[in-house]
Amino acid sequence: MSATNSSEGDARAGVRRFGRLQLLRLLGKSRRTMAWLAAEPDGAERMLVLPRLQPPDRLRLEQWLAAVRRAARLAHPQLAPVRDIGVQDGWPYVLHELGRAATLAERRPRQGLPAVDAAAAALQALRGLAFAHEAGVAHHDPQPWLLLQDDGGQIWCAGLAVGAPWAEAAREDTARASDALRAQREAAERDVLALGIVLHGLLGSVPALGEPDVGVVVERLPPLGRDFLRLGWEHAHPIAEPLRAIVDRATSRHERQRYRNARTLIGALEGWLQTEAAAGGGTLALLEERLRAAGTLPAAPGAALRMARLARSQHERTSELAEVVLEDTALAFELLRAVNGARRHDLRASGSGAVLTVRRAIALVGIEGLRQAAGALRPWPGPLDDPDAAELERVLAHCRRAGHLALALRPAGYDGELAFLVTLLQALGRLVVHYHFADEARQIRRLMQPVPAEREGESEQAGMGEEAAACAVLGVGIQTIGAAVARGWGLDDAVLTLIRPLPLATPVRSPENDDEVLRALASCAHEAVDALALPAPRVAPALQRVVQRYGRALGFTLRELHAALHGGGVPIAQPDPTLPAPLDEAPAAAAHGRLPARQAS
Repeated sequence: MSATNSSEGDARAGVRRFGRLQLLRLLGKSRRTMAWLAAEPDGAERMLVLPRLQPPDRLRLEQWLAAVRRAARLAHPQLAPVRDIGVQDGWPYVLHELGRAATLAERRPRQGLPAVDAAAAALQALRGLAFAHEAGVAHHDPQPWLLLQDDGGQIWCAGLAVGAPWAEAAREDTARASDALRAQREAAERDVLALGIVLHGLLGSVPALGEPDVGVVVERLPPLGRDFLRLGWEHAHPIAEPLRAIVDRATSRHERQRYRNARTLIGALEGWLQTEAAAGGGTLALLEERLRAAGTLPAAPGAALRMARLARSQHERTSELAEVVLEDTALAFELLRAVNGARRHDLRASGSGAVLTVRRAIALVGIEGLRQAAGALRPWPGPLDDPDAAELERVLAHCRRAGHLALALRPAGYDGELAFLVTLLQALGRLVVHYHFADEARQIRRLMQPVPAEREGESEQAGMGEEAAACAVLGVGIQTIGAAVARGWGLDDAVLTLIRPLPLATPVRSPENDDEVLRALASCAHEAVDALALPAPRVAPALQRVVQRYGRALGFTLRELHAALHGGGVPIAQPDPTLPAPLDEAPAAAAHGRLPARQAS
């Protein structure tokens, strides 16, 4: 575009004009659009946005104007108001109010924005885009210089629909409805990818791939290009792992791993930001509401029979009752929640540690408290539909198998029930996500699947790990969710460390105390059972790696691991010599404190 000089005087003075507007400076340009800071005759400053190419004919111009006017009618706090739409000397344009705002490209410091500020800016822009997408309008060219920000941090998207290729502007009138819908979906997905690239650039000191035009970066990533874009590790501001997972998913080279729409990326960023700020809202606040409404987990199938047996129980040994309770993971968790929650407010129990076995919990609450805990559970499968209930049942069985493996592998002298329950508690976040966030759990599983080879002869690539996938979907990790639930039960920091799985990338050292043994044992059990779920050719090498990681520390061989994986069932709740046999004769004071991790053989 060449500016039109309105007078010979302006031309001699070097003043550039576009109709009535004086062009002050170029704010940015891409292959599709350009933006200028312009002044009205009265001195008011505006943002002038134009396509880079003139319309090829009158018909395309009219179609472009209709599309841009439709976009201008949308009203949303994150969409920049449009002051004027018109044509000057054959160039169509959109004029935006500017006020005290400046472009995000101008406000971004040389070293990049702090992570929270960058994520908050991207989140606001995405809210505007999501509203537009749901109204059938795509942006077509999200760029940092088309995002306006005022002094208070408010973000507006400018240039909506201006950058649509001329063929796109005409497609709605000339194509079949199905083709138009597909083109609209593809344009919206391109917008979301572009916003991910913008966020990547806001966090760093240079634009993504060193290219200031976000549209060019889009074309350099698959499927159009072969470049690879991930956040580096050298940034002026630290970037938390959950945010790193979100940004890397947004710009993933694998199309199927990217966010399909703006709302999914919004959910992830909201979850991370609100967790980071420890403020209300977000994934953890939503989880808290759902925990109050539906409990931690629903009662396992067969709850009625267990309730009947508990109703008849008067003088059974604590260990026998505990075996009934441990058949139902939800009931075991509810009992631990009820006991530890009550002890948190009991001054007499302060300093005595958490209760981590069902036997101890039963001794504290008695048979009536046990019945109350059972009655508080939602019947299976709670609010889940059949497919999600089947998936939760599968995950429960998977985690319980890990618990039984820990029971079989535990070193001599370690309490079996404690090993079993610590192993289940290490999976607390996974179980809670599958119950309370079933839709998101499906996304997490999809991201964890191996990525098929892009070309013949290439091998498939590993999918995302569970923790990274959860961060990319929910904005918060599985372990953080499990810790939040456990903390809500009243469990202390020592227990939160105990139920945190050992990092897969960190070598396992020899345990120095009983808690470290139990933590390593539970982590080992989960890794071994996860290995069994791999494709058949990968199972044996994965189990060998488990032995290499844990065998020396926990004292078992590959043969012993195989025997434990395929062995028969072992009673979990062995009789506790520190408790009297008849339940109704056990004084509550006898069960204060957490069961010692290591008992005499």
